[in-house]
Amino acid sequence: MSSTAITKSIDARGMPCPGPLMSLIGAIREGQIGDVIEVLSSDEGSATDIPAWVAKAQHEMVDVIPEDGFRRFVIRKAR
Repeated sequence: MSSTAITKSIDARGMPCPGPLMSLIGAIREGQIGDVIEVLSSDEGSATDIPAWVAKAQHEMVDVIPEDGFRRFVIRKAR
């Protein structure tokens, strides 16, 4: 695990698409530039949806960590 300090953690495991992404977008809107948001998602769609949105919205995908039964997405709010 990287030493990046997580500002907010969203446990979206078990939430169907597009729930995890919508939760992330809400957290990004409320957050400050430089905040690091972690999303835990068991939804397969998140594997493509979250990185695609992060790139489109011009934030920084810090890490995607495969865990047992879910993925941990770590995103830094860039603007």
